[in-house]
Amino acid sequence: MAKSERQKMADGEWYTCLDDELEALRVTARDAVHQHNTLPPAERGNIAPALAALLTAREAIIEAPFHCAYGINIELGEHVFLNAGCTILDCAKVVIEDRCQLGPNVQIYCAEHHTDPIKRSIEGLEIARPVHIGKRVWIGGGAIILAGVTIGEGAVVGAGSVVTKDVAAGQIVVGNPARPIARGKR
Repeated sequence: MAKSERQKMADGEWYTCLDDELEALRVTARDAVHQHNTLPPAERGNIAPALAALLTAREAIIEAPFHCAYGINIELGEHVFLNAGCTILDCAKVVIEDRCQLGPNVQIYCAEHHTDPIKRSIEGLEIARPVHIGKRVWIGGGAIILAGVTIGEGAVVGAGSVVTKDVAAGQIVVGNPARPIARGKR
């Protein structure tokens, strides 16, 4: 029996993102995100029930507005803070471990699109790779984390950086592409 596009996505194979099942999952996520983003200000410390049903999150704070592609591939550790404008395109697993802080407008992208214009635009082919962020990582505002990246425990990513490669534990990286400038205290 042939694999579904969802299974191909989960297995890190080329898949068609235009698939009906995947679109239905994205619609569910958009509805959940909309519910979260329209919570009254007094409830902003909470995660909306529909979004909480998708994510794996323990005592996390997600400031509105927030956006994700599916939600079902996001795992947040204890005391994780996602500031306003955070976008997680979770076509693959995204793990953000305990006590991480993500600044405003941080973007995490798990999808990579095909370089062939026909396969990309007509067939909708893409491939997804997971992102893993270790404990006590700080990611500055506007940073972009690309597919397949692992950021080690206690690392710091400077504001506006574009992280294309793994970051070692305790490392401080800045720039586009992000490059190490120092090692911080863990």
